[in-house]
Amino acid sequence: MSILNLEKITKVYGERTLLDNVTLGINEGDKIGVVGVNGCGKSTLLKIVAGLEEADSGKIVKGNDVTISYLPQTPVFSKDERIIDYVVGGALDIATSYNSGGSEHELENYDSIAGEAKTILTKLGIDDYEADISKMSGGQKKRIALARALIRPSGLLILDEPTNHLDNDMVIWLEDYIRRFRGQLLMVTHDRYFLDNVTNRIIEVDGGSLYSYAENYSGFLKLKSEREEMANATEQKRQNMLRKELAWIQRGCQARSTKQQARIDRYEDMKEASRQARQSFDKQSLELGSVYTRLGRKTIELNSISKSFGAKKIIDNFTYIFLRDDRIGFIGNNGCGKSTLMKIITGIMEPDSGYVEIGPTVKIGFFMQENKFEDESLTVLDYVKAIGEYVITADGRITASQMCEKFLFNMKMQWTPITKLSGGEKRRLYLLSVLMESPNVLILDEPTNDLDIETLEILEDYLDKFAGIVITVSHDRYFLDRVVDRIFAFEDGGVIKQYEGGFSDYYEKSHQSAGAAVARQAAAQDGKPASVRNREHEKKLKFTFAEQKEFETIDDDIANLEQKIADIDMQIEKSATQYSKLSELMSQKTEYEQKLSDMMDRWVYLNDLNERINNEEQRK
Repeated sequence: MSILNLEKITKVYGERTLLDNVTLGINEGDKIGVVGVNGCGKSTLLKIVAGLEEADSGKIVKGNDVTISYLPQTPVFSKDERIIDYVVGGALDIATSYNSGGSEHELENYDSIAGEAKTILTKLGIDDYEADISKMSGGQKKRIALARALIRPSGLLILDEPTNHLDNDMVIWLEDYIRRFRGQLLMVTHDRYFLDNVTNRIIEVDGGSLYSYAENYSGFLKLKSEREEMANATEQKRQNMLRKELAWIQRGCQARSTKQQARIDRYEDMKEASRQARQSFDKQSLELGSVYTRLGRKTIELNSISKSFGAKKIIDNFTYIFLRDDRIGFIGNNGCGKSTLMKIITGIMEPDSGYVEIGPTVKIGFFMQENKFEDESLTVLDYVKAIGEYVITADGRITASQMCEKFLFNMKMQWTPITKLSGGEKRRLYLLSVLMESPNVLILDEPTNDLDIETLEILEDYLDKFAGIVITVSHDRYFLDRVVDRIFAFEDGGVIKQYEGGFSDYYEKSHQSAGAAVARQAAAQDGKPASVRNREHEKKLKFTFAEQKEFETIDDDIANLEQKIADIDMQIEKSATQYSKLSELMSQKTEYEQKLSDMMDRWVYLNDLNERINNEEQRK
């Protein structure tokens, strides 16, 4: 059953037609991933569906009871707004009403929603719920906006780049959360594992058109390959026909002065179609040879590097000598010090102790999280030419214009001012500028943020051929598995632990001892001096009214749900031959199991809070 339909939608920006008379239906149960190159119109499509942007033509038909929750790519916040009030949405008015004589029931509703909001915020690494949003970093703001989108009940959840600024554990949690989400999903993300694990339908935006695949990302790749093979076969037939037509016209020129206009017109039409098809295939088959400068024997040596900010030690006595063909990935929670270490390696920041030695032939290319262009009035081509008219690759000399084409800037876009590029297109241009410098050591700090999948594939192929050192910070599990063969994981106290293999290898090895790590962490917490614990709990911890009531009943509620599930299992065994009854029972069981999973998350949060409250009271 359809819940929302886009009918013959067209959207044009300047001279660029992003959506050209497209139609899209979103049905019950759909979890849709939207893919395509940066600037093709993915975010615009999401805004049109969300009702935040109007199409130039066409219409949207939406069910009366369909509610929409939307996460923008770049959230905007009101001034001086508290995190908890923004996430709950409208909660501040309820609280104000209560304080001026409102009902206790209104406050209970606020507290209940706020309790769920705090659970999600904690999972997303936000612990100070009362903080002013304006004082948060860009990554923290995106996670706060994500919490707001998730907490609001909706039939259609629209997420624009939800995995940006999430660390690996957060991405895995979000993945599980969305899998259990009972509504419909429309999402743009470049995280390929995420797409593969949560979607059941892929929409590709290409050349103003939409192509729908009723598959997850792996299935989409297979079907797209088959579609392109069919198109390629059609193109081969067209080429053969063109040769025959050309031969006929050439013979006709010799035989007579006039020709059959219909056949000439058909020839011209086929020639134009062939040109467009070749452009499409050229784009799909781009390869980039390695651009680099020879790397000598001595590379980069980190000797007993330590770094602290105030009382927080983020790097503790880290030593490593990079080998000439190293492929290294650094991972860890947000704020753990990954970007700081990259800046220490490049000399942008000094360590508190220890030192970095750089070999005389080392030439570092640093792709940072932040990129700014000094003069955005420059065209794409002029900007690249200012770095170099051409570069030498393993495949020979490549001009600046050819390099632009390899990074999906066609001839028309090469004459576009930088200021008119989308955020993702600017990131792609910035990556190109780093590679144009011919480095032999590449340091990539969160390279997958805001880069489309096609650009990532070009980068990954480039790194396969790169004759130098690759050091990357990334939360993208697929990218890490694809590129690196050694992981360094930031752990508590600035310790950096080494694991062999990609992310999947690291995750398997690190979680084998997860129980022991939790036990050690608990023991370390209990062993802290009272003065340290007091500083960590400057604010008085307490349950809200609703949380206290929930805590008192949640054990019984869980037991009741478990009993209901057990009863349903017994009924399923007895109804094995009754299809309609069995279908009803299975649906009911799924609903109860989801409620139980959500309730267990709340149980963990409430019991953790209760333990912290009791510890604080005992210390007093």
